[in-house]
Amino acid sequence: MNRKKKLNKLGLHDCFMDKKNPFELFKVWMSKAEKTEINDPNALALATVNSKKQPSVRMVLLKGITNKEFIFYTNLNSRKSSELKANPRASMCFHWKTLRRQIRIDGSISKVPSKVANQYFNSRPYGSRIGAWASIQSTPMISRLDLIKRIEYFKKKYPNSKKVPRPPYWSGWALKANEIEFWLDGDNRIHQRLKYKKIGSKWKKEILYP
Repeated sequence: MNRKKKLNKLGLHDCFMDKKNPFELFKVWMSKAEKTEINDPNALALATVNSKKQPSVRMVLLKGITNKEFIFYTNLNSRKSSELKANPRASMCFHWKTLRRQIRIDGSISKVPSKVANQYFNSRPYGSRIGAWASIQSTPMISRLDLIKRIEYFKKKYPNSKKVPRPPYWSGWALKANEIEFWLDGDNRIHQRLKYKKIGSKWKKEILYP
């Protein structure tokens, strides 16, 4: 990546552009990542905290974005969902190694409407929809054969690939962002950081020391 391109008025690399709304910049960066990353440019690290203030982190896939929220889907009985129910706040981090860019997002969490969850669930491959029924996510199992048997059971129960209902314990979460930080790798660890913070109904921009 050429670090010698012209800088914007904040003194940052021009890839930071000059957007008032961070969601506009996010979409530009994501579009770039989709062209350069080999696998899953929409993969993100999701951090949650349980009722005992113990943090945990795992990778999930971004499956939707509005002008306010970042959306992902999961089992509502999973560890991540249990922690989000206890503490409906979370952090996300996208890291694109090829681009040497990163985006961090903080915000509050809420479930997506059933209509939205149904629409996304019905767009998934048949095997993924069956898997949502078969997996008792985050609970111990004696053997992987137990999972295979459950998959076969639900395939027989829902043989029609066009008629697999969404499990009541499977849905989506939407993170409503209040802080979004864009990061660009720099030589000698002199990175470039642009942070957006929601103040009322508007976004305030500031640059941070690396």
